[in-house]
Amino acid sequence: MSKHEQQWKSKFGFVLAAAGSAIGLGAIWKLPYVAGTSGGGAFFLLFILFTVLLGYPLLVGEFAIGRRAQANAIGTYKKLAPKTLWYLNGVMGVTTSFLVLSFYSVVGGWIILYLFQAFTGSLNGLTQDQFGQLFGATISNPVTALIGQIVFLLCTIIVVARGVQQGIEKASKIMMPALFILFLVLVVRSLSLDGAMEGIKFLLVPNFSEITSESILFALGQAFFALSLGVSVMVTYSSYLPKTQNLPRSASWIVIMNIIISLLAGLAIFPGVFTFGLEVNEGPTLIFSVLPAVFNQLPFGMLFFIAFLILFLFAALTSAFSMLESAVAIMTRNTGEKRKRYAWIIGSLIFVVGIPSCLSYGLMADVQLFDRTFFDLVDYAVSNVLMPLGALVTAIFITNKVSKSVLLEELQQGSKVGIIFFNIWYYLLKYLIPVAIVIVFLDVLFGVFS
Repeated sequence: MSKHEQQWKSKFGFVLAAAGSAIGLGAIWKLPYVAGTSGGGAFFLLFILFTVLLGYPLLVGEFAIGRRAQANAIGTYKKLAPKTLWYLNGVMGVTTSFLVLSFYSVVGGWIILYLFQAFTGSLNGLTQDQFGQLFGATISNPVTALIGQIVFLLCTIIVVARGVQQGIEKASKIMMPALFILFLVLVVRSLSLDGAMEGIKFLLVPNFSEITSESILFALGQAFFALSLGVSVMVTYSSYLPKTQNLPRSASWIVIMNIIISLLAGLAIFPGVFTFGLEVNEGPTLIFSVLPAVFNQLPFGMLFFIAFLILFLFAALTSAFSMLESAVAIMTRNTGEKRKRYAWIIGSLIFVVGIPSCLSYGLMADVQLFDRTFFDLVDYAVSNVLMPLGALVTAIFITNKVSKSVLLEELQQGSKVGIIFFNIWYYLLKYLIPVAIVIVFLDVLFGVFS
C-alpha cells in the first residue's frame, strides 16, 4: 500500500476516529467520579470553559503540523524543524502513548471481564458491597486479569493491522454512532428515575462554594487529557488528511462530541446515584461497583448495564486504536508496508510492559516504587508528567518553530479562516496555553498552587 493510500476515506470518518481517540476512559470513567468529588456543576462548567479556550486551540495546532508534514509523530518534527532536537517531542509522545496503552489495556480487560460475568448472569441480584467485593476479586485474580488484557489488546491489534481505512476508520464508523445511541438510551432511562432532577441539578447547576484550587487545576488538566493532546496521537491522525479537510471545523466537532459524551455520562450516572441514596463522591469504583448496583435495582437493569459496558468498551477501544497507530506509523513510515507485522510486534510488547500493571492488584500488590503500585506509578507518570510536558512543548514548537504564514496557509486549506480567528487562535496557543500548562505542571509535581 502506498503512502497515498494511508489516508482517511472520508472527512466524517476522520472526525469519528479522532473523536473516538479523545472520548475514552477519561470522559466516561474519570470525569464523572471527579465531578462527584469536585463540586459537580461548577467543575463541569470549568471543564467546558477550559476545553474550549485551551484544548481546542492546541487540537487545531496539532492538526495543522500533522497535515503539513504528512509524516508520523517523529517525522513531523524532523520535517518542520530539520537538524534540531525537536523530534524528541515526537519520541516522547509515542513513548507516552505506548505506556498509556500498557495500563489502559488493563482497565479495558476489566470491562471485558465484567461483560462476560454480566452475560453469564453472575452480576444479578448483587448489592453494592457485593459488587465492591467482586471488583476486588476480579482485578486481583492474575489469570483472569491477564486474559482480559490480552483480549482487549487482540481487538486493538486486529483493527490497527487492517490499516487506516479498512481498520480504524471502519471500526470507528460503527463504534462511535453505536456509543451515542446506547448513551441516549441509558440517559432516557436514567432521567425517568424518581431522583433524576437531583442528579441533573448536581451536574448542571454550579455551586462554586465547593470549588477548590485542586478541582480548578484538575478541570484544567482534564481539558487537555480528554482530547488526547500532548502525545502526538492527533499529529499522527492528521498526517493522513487531505488538504481539503477543514481543520478548525473538524476540531470543533471533536470538542463538541467530547463535551456531549461527558455530559451524557453524567446524566446516565448521577440520577441513579441520587435516586438510590448512594454517595456521589464514591471515587474510581463508581463505574464498577456503584453503577451496577444502581442498574440491579431497575427493571431489566442488567440489560441496561450490559449496554453501558459495551459503550464503555467501544470508547476504550477507539482510544486504544490511536495509541497503537501512533507507534505503528513510526515503524511503517506512514505506509502500509509491514503494517500487520509491526502491529502484532508492538501490541505484544505493550502486553509484556503492561503485565506488572495488570498484576498490581494481585501478585505484585506489595511491589511499590515511590509508595505507588506499578499501575499507579505509570498512570501518575503519563498523566501528571509526560502528557502536560508534551502539550507544553507542542504549543511552544508550533508558535516558535513554524512560521505564522505557514500556519495560516494550513488552516485556510479547506476552510475560510479569517485573520481575526487566526490571531485569536495563535495568541491563545502562544501565551495562554503554555501558562496554563505550567501552572498544572508545577502543581501536580510540587503542589505549588494547592
